[in-house]
Amino acid sequence: MGSPFLLQPSRSLTEEAMAAAGQSQDDMKRIVALRAVELVRSGMVLGLGTGSTAAHALDRIGDLLRGGDLRDIVGIPTSEWAAARAAAAGIPLTDLAAHPVVDLSIDGADEVDPALNLVKSRGGSLLREKMVEGASRRFVVIVDDSKPVPRLGGSGLTTPVEVIPFGWALTLRRLQNLFDGTPSFNLKLRTASINAKASAFTEKESEIEPFVTDNKNYIVDLFFEDGIHGDLQAISDDLLRITGVVEHGMFLGLATSVIVARKDGVVLMDKEAKSNGF
Repeated sequence: MGSPFLLQPSRSLTEEAMAAAGQSQDDMKRIVALRAVELVRSGMVLGLGTGSTAAHALDRIGDLLRGGDLRDIVGIPTSEWAAARAAAAGIPLTDLAAHPVVDLSIDGADEVDPALNLVKSRGGSLLREKMVEGASRRFVVIVDDSKPVPRLGGSGLTTPVEVIPFGWALTLRRLQNLFDGTPSFNLKLRTASINAKASAFTEKESEIEPFVTDNKNYIVDLFFEDGIHGDLQAISDDLLRITGVVEHGMFLGLATSVIVARKDGVVLMDKEAKSNGF
């Protein structure tokens, strides 16, 4: 049985598909970012993603603005990092108060399942990402070939949950109880070095403190050895009912398109755009 990700690329991806062969992982990230930026039109409100793949999109949008190919663009950053990167690229910034509807968001993801559900924000920006991308008419996800999984959590890496610092240990215990009996489930409070950037971790217990998000919250990392089984929406609801949980890193039903760069080509995964989409 073939992989659900081996879909027929659209005609517009033919050149990129051929170019992707033999490229480095960063080259492939750049290819899908540039393809996504082709969807940007003058006058749009954009959701500006966070991470190494989204960085290529931000830089390209800045190039097009400076060259006059795009005009009257404003962007809503999904993190402090994205705000700084976008400002450096020359992208004017705004917020959801001024623009509660976003025309197009472009961002990466840590996992993509066959239904285009995502795990995002292993960098810790999940709350702002979900707010911006949830307000978007269209949300295009750009990833390399390490991100597709048969089910969320299937990579064995973290599914993050953002929690308030007050009473975090109690919240962690309630998260543990929620998944009690789940085989090979584990969780832990994310920590970061006092003297390092938030994405850098240390083995020295004497130097660690909790990772702090842009919203001054903590992250609890959930680990599922064989992925997350069951009704994802029900699991989402259960997580959000826990007092102290702010948000989680499962992005369910938000992506309208996913562009995947692989060594042997570029694959477009698409579903019907949201109302008032393109």
